[in-house]
Amino acid sequence: MLCYILTTGLCNLKCKYCGGSFPEHLVPRRISYTIDELESFLEGVDELVIAFYGGEPLLNPSWIRAVMDYFSSPRYVIQTNGLLLDRLEEDYWRRMDTVLLSIDGPENVTDGYRGRGVYRAVIRAAEGLRSMGFDGDLIARMTISRNSDVRRDVKHLLSLGLFDHVHWQVDAIWSPKWRGFEEWLFKNYIPGLLSLVHEWVEELCSGDVVGIAPFKAIMTSLLEGRSLGAPPCGAGWGAVAINTNGDILSCPIAVDASWAKLGNVRDSSWRDVLGKRVIGEPCTMCSYYNVCGGRCLYTHYERLWGSEGFNMMCEATRRLIDALREVKPLVEESLRLGIVSMKDIRYPPYLNSVEVIP
Repeated sequence: MLCYILTTGLCNLKCKYCGGSFPEHLVPRRISYTIDELESFLEGVDELVIAFYGGEPLLNPSWIRAVMDYFSSPRYVIQTNGLLLDRLEEDYWRRMDTVLLSIDGPENVTDGYRGRGVYRAVIRAAEGLRSMGFDGDLIARMTISRNSDVRRDVKHLLSLGLFDHVHWQVDAIWSPKWRGFEEWLFKNYIPGLLSLVHEWVEELCSGDVVGIAPFKAIMTSLLEGRSLGAPPCGAGWGAVAINTNGDILSCPIAVDASWAKLGNVRDSSWRDVLGKRVIGEPCTMCSYYNVCGGRCLYTHYERLWGSEGFNMMCEATRRLIDALREVKPLVEESLRLGIVSMKDIRYPPYLNSVEVIP
């Protein structure tokens, strides 16, 4: 099970598509449960993965240390903006299995969304992690919004030679619907996505499986004939989040949603409702459901952009799956010839907090 631990509701940035810190009444800045209560909560959990989340998790490094000092066996993941890397000592970083750094593309794009100097700070953080001996999965965690070009921005981040994988979320959930979104989606995002697929498979056929997380994950599903999960991130069935006040949530961003609350860290009732917050219609009636798994539990329940916005993002997902189905025979031939192996393609290796369906 993947367990998100929100270390604080505070953030040291105020990105244009996000808004910065959570309100104190939703995600208090301080942890109000004990490490012993956390241990009781996690007792008996199989294949535990702990992901530190926020706010900006490095604004509360003492809780990260406390958890990592107490639990010796789980894989550790952290999602961070990378600006406060020095708040955690090197030995803790080397114990991380996956580090996701928030960066949205080239300098002008990243800084335009996140603030002047952020891009260079994140690059320094990535370089710093490698220099201190971090050898896990280093992931560029992107947000794609109105000034983004998915092909250009993904290729830029991969060209740096710092990141093992990139993944992205489309800014179509938490901010007001932006003017011109439909035109941007169909004239910019989807064409860029399809171009990126064809470039990805060309490189794969030459023996280089580039780390574009959504492409690898969807191709894994298509080749192995299995679902990525519903939803693929595990929210509500294979992943839960612990809010700073001890509330157990089926999704780490659903801090204000009553449907997402499963219980509290101080009791075990959450286990009885795990898997009950399920994806329903119209997703379960769709022929793409066995691959996309409904895409996102939060958007499925909230529909913040209404049915129209929901359907537009579904269309983008369908186009992506169709594009990867189209090139699947080329991938199968490359596998048959031994140019690549399933080990090169299969992703993610476990629930590591990556959104494999953008």
